[in-house]
Amino acid sequence: MSSSGKKPSRLVADRRYPRKSESAPKKKAPARRAPKRKAPRGPIRKVLTVLLWPFLMLWRLVWRVVVFASIVTALLIGGAVWYTSTGLPEISDMVDGRARGSVTLLDREGRVFALRGDQFGGAVTADSVSEHLKNAIVATEDKRFYSHFGLSPRGIASAIRINMSEGRGPLSGHGGSTITQQTAKLLCLGVVYDPTKWESEVDYVEDCRRGSLKRKATEAIYAMAMEWKYTKSDILSIYMNRAYMGGGAYGAAAAAERYFSKPAAALNPAESAMLAGLLTAPSSLAPTANLKRSQDRAATVLRLMNEQGYLSDADTAYWQANPATLAESSKNLAGGYFADWMMRTGPEFFTRDTTEDVIISTTLDPRIQKAAADAVNKVFSEKVREGSKAQVAVVVMSADGAVRAMIGGRDTDASGVFNRAFQAIRQTGSAFKPFVYATALELGYSPLDTIVDEPFCMNIPGSGQWCPENYSHKNYGRVTLTEALKNSLNIPAVKISESVGRDLVMRVARDFGIYRDLKDTPSLALGVSEANLLEMTGAYAGILNGGSSVTPYGLRELRLKGESEALMGTPGGMGERVIRQEAAGQLIWMMEKVVSEGTGGRARLPDRQVAGKTGTSQEARDAWFVGFSADYVAGVWMGYDDNTPLTGVTGSGLPAEIWHEVMVRVHDGLPVRPLPMVQPAPIQVAEPEPTPAPVPQRRVQESVLEQVLRDIFGGN
Repeated sequence: MSSSGKKPSRLVADRRYPRKSESAPKKKAPARRAPKRKAPRGPIRKVLTVLLWPFLMLWRLVWRVVVFASIVTALLIGGAVWYTSTGLPEISDMVDGRARGSVTLLDREGRVFALRGDQFGGAVTADSVSEHLKNAIVATEDKRFYSHFGLSPRGIASAIRINMSEGRGPLSGHGGSTITQQTAKLLCLGVVYDPTKWESEVDYVEDCRRGSLKRKATEAIYAMAMEWKYTKSDILSIYMNRAYMGGGAYGAAAAAERYFSKPAAALNPAESAMLAGLLTAPSSLAPTANLKRSQDRAATVLRLMNEQGYLSDADTAYWQANPATLAESSKNLAGGYFADWMMRTGPEFFTRDTTEDVIISTTLDPRIQKAAADAVNKVFSEKVREGSKAQVAVVVMSADGAVRAMIGGRDTDASGVFNRAFQAIRQTGSAFKPFVYATALELGYSPLDTIVDEPFCMNIPGSGQWCPENYSHKNYGRVTLTEALKNSLNIPAVKISESVGRDLVMRVARDFGIYRDLKDTPSLALGVSEANLLEMTGAYAGILNGGSSVTPYGLRELRLKGESEALMGTPGGMGERVIRQEAAGQLIWMMEKVVSEGTGGRARLPDRQVAGKTGTSQEARDAWFVGFSADYVAGVWMGYDDNTPLTGVTGSGLPAEIWHEVMVRVHDGLPVRPLPMVQPAPIQVAEPEPTPAPVPQRRVQESVLEQVLRDIFGGN
C-alpha cells in the first residue's frame, strides 16, 4: 500500500502518436453546403417523360438488335471465310493461270522471232523476284497491303467517293481493290472454266470480271479467306505469277524475259517500275506497243516508290533519268504477219486453242524478211505521195513453196491486223496470163508461133457482144506468143484461151494453185478471177520448179515444249506435175522477155536473169508483179482496202519497183545462177522445091536421037 494515500495511476501504454492538436494546427472545417433540393417534377417534365419513354425503349431495342445482328453477321462472315478457306487449293496449284498455252515460233535458224498465245516463264515467289519489283507492285497497286485483312475500307470509301463525284455508280469505275482482291479476281473466285457453261473463254473471263453487288460480296469473302489461309508473301506470289503483263506474257518471269531478256530476280528499279506500271493497262502500256508511254508510266511508279520510302531521292532521280528499254532480242522480234499466218492456218488445237506450250519451227528467213520490209519502206517513203492510203503486200518463197518472208501491209512488222498477203482476195489482172500460155505450150504450141492481134469481138450468150481491147488501145498485127506475153496484149491472150479451150486453162490454173471460183467466161484470160498474193506466188513457184504444183508452207516442225519428238512436220511443198518440164522451161523463157524487153523492165536486176509478169485489174483497183530468179520467187500486190482505183499505178510501175528493191536485197551476196529456161528451136519454114528450068525442044530431040544411036551401035 502506499503511504501517500493517493490513487494509483492507470496502467496504459504511452501514446504512440501525438494528438492532432499537438502535431499540427487544426484546420478550419469548410462550411457545409445546404443540400440541394430536388426540383419537384412539374407537369411539363412528366409529359416529356411519358412522350419520350417509347422512343427510349425503341432505341434500346434497336441497339440490342444491331449488336445482336452484328454478332450474327460476324459469325456468318467468319463461318463463310473459314468454309471458303478450306476449299482453297495449295499455292503450287495456283501459279499458272493461263487459259491457253504458249506458242513460240522459231525461224529457219532456230531463233525465236515471235511469241503467241499465253507466255509463262515459270513460277516465281515473292522471295525469288527482285526486291524492287515487289516494292513497285505494292507501291502502285496496294500501299496498305501488309496491314489490311484483305479489304481496305479506306480504299473502298475513297473509290466510292471518286465514282460518285465523276457521275458514275458507287461500284462503277474505281474499285478500291487490294492486291488480295485482284488476286481473287485472277482466280475467278475459284470458279474453273467449264466449256459447257460458257460459250467461250472470253465469256468466262468477262463473267469473272463482273462488278455486281453480289459479286463484290463474294469477292470480299474470298479475299478474306485467302488472307486466312495464305501468308502475305503467298498472296503476292500468286498475283505476280497470274497477272497479265502485256505482249502475251503472264507473270513476272515471262514479262522479264519478254521485255528485258533477264530473270525476274535481276530486274533493276526502272525495269521493275515498268512491269508494275503495266498492271493497270497491260496491252496499251506494253513497251512493245509504245515504249515512250511505258517509260512515262514507269516514272510515275518510281515516284510512288519514293513517296512510300522504297527508293531514295537520288535513286529515284537516277532511274527516272535512265528509263528501262527493250532488250535487243525483244527489239529484233519481227515477222508479225508471218506469225499471224502461222497461227491462223496451223492446226487449231496447237495454235489458237492450245492448252499446251508449243514450239513451231518455221521457214522464215529473218534476212529476207528484213530485206522485204526495207524495200517497202524505201519505195513508200520516196515514191508514194504523203497521205496516200494505198496498201501493199509482199511474199517471198523458195521454188518448193517454203515461205521465207511475208509483209501484209505498209506497217511492215505489225501483228494482229488484216494481213493482205493471204487475207485479201483480189482480181489478178494480166498476172493470170502465164497460165493461158502454159496451157498452150503443154499442148505443143511454140513460143514463136504467131497470132494476129486485130480488132476482135465475141458474142457471149446472155451478155451480147464483147470486144476486148489492148491496154494501149492499139493493135499490132501478127505477133508471136512471146511478143504477146511480154507486151501483155489482151486480144492474143483471149484468142489463145479460146483456141486451146477455156476448160483446160482453168484446169491448169487450178492445178498450179489458183483454186478459187474461176469465171468461165472469155475474160478469164484477162484475170477477172480472184486470188490472194500467197496463192499467186505459189503458182509462179510451180513454173520455176519445172511445172509441178506447190502448196505454200511455213511450218517445218511442231513439238511440245520440253519434248524432242515432233508431233507434225511440213504440211506443204511440191506436189504433182502440172505441165511438162520442157513447157515450163519455154514459159520461163517467155517470162524472162517480159522483164528484159517488155512491160516488166523496172523489175530487171543488174547481175542475173529474172522472169515475171505484171498485172493490173479492171479500173486499176489492183496492181501486181510476180516473178522469180533461179533462187527465189516473189510477189508484190498494191491497192486500196476499199477497192478505190489506184491513180497512176500499174503492175509495171510501183509493184515492179518494190519487187526490184526486194530482190536486190535478197540476192545480195548470193552466187549468180541462170534461170532454168528453154529457148525454143527456130521454126523451120518449108521452102518449095526448085522448079527445073524448061529444056529447049531442040535439045530434047537431040537427046532422043543420041540415045537411039547408042542403042544401035553401042559405045558413046
